[in-house]
Amino acid sequence: MKRYYFDYAGTTPADPEVIEAMQPYFYDKFGNPSSLHYFGQQARKAMEEARSKLAEFLGAKEEEIIFTSGGTESNNFALEGIAYANEKKGNHIITSAIEHHAILEPLKFLESRGFKVTYVKVDEFGMVSPEDIKSAITDKTILISIMHANNEIGTIQPIKEIAKISKEKGIYFHSDAVQTVGHIPVNVDELGVDLLSLSAHKFYGPKGVGALYVRKGTKIVPFLRGGGQEKHRRASTENVPGIVGLGKAIELCKDKMAKEAKEQIVMRDRLIKGLEDKIEHLYLNGHRQNRLPNNVNFSVEYIEGEAMLLNLDMVGIAASTGSACTSGDLEPSHVLLAIGRPHELCHGSMRFTIGRFTQPEDIDYLLEHFPQIVVKLRSMSPLYNKDK
Repeated sequence: MKRYYFDYAGTTPADPEVIEAMQPYFYDKFGNPSSLHYFGQQARKAMEEARSKLAEFLGAKEEEIIFTSGGTESNNFALEGIAYANEKKGNHIITSAIEHHAILEPLKFLESRGFKVTYVKVDEFGMVSPEDIKSAITDKTILISIMHANNEIGTIQPIKEIAKISKEKGIYFHSDAVQTVGHIPVNVDELGVDLLSLSAHKFYGPKGVGALYVRKGTKIVPFLRGGGQEKHRRASTENVPGIVGLGKAIELCKDKMAKEAKEQIVMRDRLIKGLEDKIEHLYLNGHRQNRLPNNVNFSVEYIEGEAMLLNLDMVGIAASTGSACTSGDLEPSHVLLAIGRPHELCHGSMRFTIGRFTQPEDIDYLLEHFPQIVVKLRSMSPLYNKDK
């Protein structure tokens, strides 16, 4: 059976060129980049070339890039590093109600240590209001953290406007850009952020490697302590093959991103229209225009998301009911609850995300089979038959 992948927001396949670039650093060029000998300096050179590529892509300085194990570590590093470095100034942090759990969980931990967190609400499209951020600021606020785009519903946030407010107030601003880097333009100066998180496996690089951008002059303490790697900011022997892969992946994105985004928007909008035309009691989640090029998220009334997911898998379609990090959780999506969806619609959500290797005929296949699955499952739903 042919398989159709519609879960690019969960993870992307590594591009073949990325795999090719990484291979020498597992065996021939395997040295520790902290070593002064030939093998170590080969690894060091490759790592710094990758840092340069990423810095150029983000419009950052090379010394502002810290390599990490991925988006989760970068988010934890940003939040805890800023909190503990600036606790004498204040103990208040502002975020949104729809952040990824890699933001919400470290904030919960900081709250248990005496920090105060304000969770700003969003509108029915999942949009944060800059005015609500401004109203939440106190004289103890040391950090604002708002994701660039939501991983579940794809809504892109007004980061520039929020950054302007944070700068005026002298407050550090962090953005979780795990879903946007490599997919839409991300320039740290244009956005106005002080810190920004990213993860290679979301833009056709390997898993287990990411980065945290930290603007020069930002007061932050290390998250991992030990050796002097990353200019004493992040201990642990660097993942050289992974970092090389990240560098190659971002280099490819630089060349391909604009064309890919244009093509994906066409497929995304065709998928949205096609599903809305074929299925009744269907509700688009997220902003209709101001959303990621590859994201489609619907709530389907009268059906459980897990049932749809299993039936899709039986016809070769891989999708998601929401965040890959919480897909095994029986609790309704906190994102969908935050935009006002009732519990039953939260449990009936589906996320389809497309990417570099998605073809127009893949959309045709999904449009053919998903409506049939909805009809089948609704025929077994007592709630649907009762309301007919």
